Amino acid sequence: MIITAALFAAGIVIAGAQTLRPEAFELLDLDYPGLENVRALHNEGEDLQAAYALLDYYRHRTGITTPEIRDISRIKITGQQQKWADDALQHTFFVHKGYQPSFNYGEDIDWRYWPIKDNELRWQLHRHKWFTPMGYAYRVSGDEKYAEEWARQYMDWIRKNPFVKIDKQEYELTSDSVLKADAENARFAWRPLEVSHRLQDQTFQFQLFIDSPAFTPEFLTEFIVNYYRHATHIINNYSKQGNHLLFEAQRMLYAGSFFPEFKEAGKWRKSGVDILNREIHIQVYDDGGQFELDPHYHLACIEIFMKSLLIADLNGFRNEFPEIYTDTVEDMIMFYLNICFPDYTNPCFSDAKITGRKEVLSHLKKWSALFPENKFIRYFATEGKEGTMPDWLSKGFLTSGFFVFRNGWGQDALQMTVKAGPKGEWHCQPDNGTFEMWYNGTNLFPDSGSYVYAGDKEVMEWRNWFRASAHHNTLTVNEKNFDNTESKTLLWQPEGDVQILVTENQSYKNLRHRRTIFFVDQKYFVIVDEATGSMEGWVNLHYQMPRGNVPNSREDMTFYTDFSNGSNFFLRCFGPEGMTMRKEKGWRSTDYMKKEQRMNVSFNIRKEDGTPARFITVIYPKKEAGKTPSLEAKFINGSFNEKGLKIQVRIDGKKKNLGYNL
Repeated sequence: MIITAALFAAGIVIAGAQTLRPEAFELLDLDYPGLENVRALHNEGEDLQAAYALLDYYRHRTGITTPEIRDISRIKITGQQQKWADDALQHTFFVHKGYQPSFNYGEDIDWRYWPIKDNELRWQLHRHKWFTPMGYAYRVSGDEKYAEEWARQYMDWIRKNPFVKIDKQEYELTSDSVLKADAENARFAWRPLEVSHRLQDQTFQFQLFIDSPAFTPEFLTEFIVNYYRHATHIINNYSKQGNHLLFEAQRMLYAGSFFPEFKEAGKWRKSGVDILNREIHIQVYDDGGQFELDPHYHLACIEIFMKSLLIADLNGFRNEFPEIYTDTVEDMIMFYLNICFPDYTNPCFSDAKITGRKEVLSHLKKWSALFPENKFIRYFATEGKEGTMPDWLSKGFLTSGFFVFRNGWGQDALQMTVKAGPKGEWHCQPDNGTFEMWYNGTNLFPDSGSYVYAGDKEVMEWRNWFRASAHHNTLTVNEKNFDNTESKTLLWQPEGDVQILVTENQSYKNLRHRRTIFFVDQKYFVIVDEATGSMEGWVNLHYQMPRGNVPNSREDMTFYTDFSNGSNFFLRCFGPEGMTMRKEKGWRSTDYMKKEQRMNVSFNIRKEDGTPARFITVIYPKKEAGKTPSLEAKFINGSFNEKGLKIQVRIDGKKKNLGYNL
């Protein structure tokens, strides 16, 4: 059992109390230019005066900044940030936008209050998201109440959230309930991701509050000791992989760049640079896709890599990132722009949330500034006013398994984005083969999204519902989740009157799903699903419908929308005799803890004796509402063929033969 809390909390008696921490001077390189007076006073044993000198140094330090706060005199605050700052004075903390209104954590702050047993709610409490808005409020108003309360809460958090590390067995066996509670709390308060969040944001808070009388010399020494503890914790406990590791590395880079006075600042910065330079080639495929295969986290990772470049530019070490690093970031941006829809929104594949147009445009302006020669990024950043529209339409990213069919780039375009790639990391869902389809301003086949991540039984029930393979636009057997998510691309033909994608996933041990998508005359889609193997049961072909009126007919297996906005579709599914259709309540989530009801549909074939189950679905987008046109489709090859496919489609009596040979 290792207990470090008592050592770190020594001298802190009551919440808000500030004690001069002499050990702070041992953490700094007192030979750093500008600290000569600090060094002399410390060597003479005058640590209080040395702390005053150190505070004076930081209040007048120049030449070191962060991309987020380049000019402290131009700080502004939004109405929402002002509310977060004012609420925080009463200990009503903005923790998570999925849980609004915010919870109050008590006059004597209870940092272990857990009103809803969602892990994210408790983890994100320890990110202190309201601290920086309090700093904005202080800078804009000059009212010391914000600085005083921030300092009190900062010290209160240190006192009440000790870092206690207990091995798993000891955690279970210990009879000391206080230590057990501390260890359980440390799982949330000291997870490296949350520690890194505080590490980065405290560089902002330092700049915002440093001139306040509440930021005393004693508090400065407390801050230094606590900050060092945070950086040391991360560098010794990096996450193993994924976006968490990237966030932590980028924030260590911030720490080492913003506080070069620490003895270990160079080590912190190098650690961040080394990890980012290494992981960009591990976590980003050669086509620019991030390996979690989630558009939301793809965007987040672009921002991680971008922030690192920006702080390197500001503080003079851009040369530590090679050209291939920046080239890869540019590839990631182009990947994202290709898979998104004309209104700048992203597909909600895997755990993705929708990032709004305003936020995406803000990102685009930064991207365009970093890559001024990229005329396509500039085109999107300026909403078409400058730059050049891409000179391609359909686009495939074969390593990541994202494919885009489109007939244009404008709001009236028809676009289908398909996800059928390799096994993704944690945020990826078992949804191989799913797609979203945009037509004339509307997403007509939105994916389910994610809603929540992890927590108690009730939270996990919702988590599992949204993750389920059956709640995506794909094929299952007995509505079971896929055993495997390793799609292979057998054919990608993105040009011509008939564009073709053929992918295959060994969804279950004894069943393989081949999905073929034909984009015909840049007007409509024909999807062929073939399930082969010895697995028996009900083969279910799922489609997630848009919210609103979607009339349907079991007699001819059709669905159509009846919207007045000029964006509609007509869908008909063809299968063998005995195919059934089922409708049930479904959900769509575009943000955390937000969902809207819609209809889920499945077409179902009983599979026995190893006989393949085969479906043809025709999706015909149209501006007019109502049940038109006339659709017919059939297989020309009588049975499943490993090497190819032949089908015939009739639209209002006009015949079209479709197929491929491998």
